[in-house]
Amino acid sequence: MSDTLRDQLLGLGFKSAPTPERKPDARRDGRPPNKPHGGRPQGKAAEGARPPRDGQRPARDGDARRGPQGKGRPGGGGVRPGQGQGQKPGQGTPRSREDIDLAKAYAIRAQKEKDDRIEAERLKQEEARVRREAKVKLEELLKGKALNDEAADIARHFPYGGKIKRIYVTADQLRQLNAGELGVLQSNGRYLLVTAAVLDKAEAVFAPSVALRVDPNAPAEDDPYADPAYQVPDDLVW
Repeated sequence: MSDTLRDQLLGLGFKSAPTPERKPDARRDGRPPNKPHGGRPQGKAAEGARPPRDGQRPARDGDARRGPQGKGRPGGGGVRPGQGQGQKPGQGTPRSREDIDLAKAYAIRAQKEKDDRIEAERLKQEEARVRREAKVKLEELLKGKALNDEAADIARHFPYGGKIKRIYVTADQLRQLNAGELGVLQSNGRYLLVTAAVLDKAEAVFAPSVALRVDPNAPAEDDPYADPAYQVPDDLVW
């Protein structure tokens, strides 16, 4: 634009454009561009100083010295002392052959003790079952076979189960009992007088039920209660 045209425009009221202010050259001050006084570099150089996100631990000065696998110390991703090749971390020192053999021995013994307990319990249950079945058969055998007399007044004592027991018999029954012609069986807490033949059958079914069997050929001192004259003190509790 020529000076004449500018003068004409100024005369018409137009103002001249302001002269743009020049910024000082940062290179003349000895500072790099885009770096404020006393601050950190801006732009890409300042990306490492971004604020931490939610739930993210802020970076510390010591993190730069830690390796990505160190977990708190340099070289943390290497093999730890005492950790051999092929061994998983946290297993410690591998066990010796002696320790392995000892552990196997303990396991074998524990298993054997367990098997013994199971077998003992099985035998106990089997024995109880056999006893129940034998008692049922004994009851069937003794139906109508007992010779107990309600009028009997002679007490015949005999040892059974570690204690002295007694059964009341007549004089004739006492003679037959001492001669081995009769015997005594225990069934459901009662003592029954039976013949020698029934006594033999009951013994075959359930031997512990035989309470008294007299051998007529045995010495008299073997059965002191066989004598009818045997006196029992009145104050003795049987």
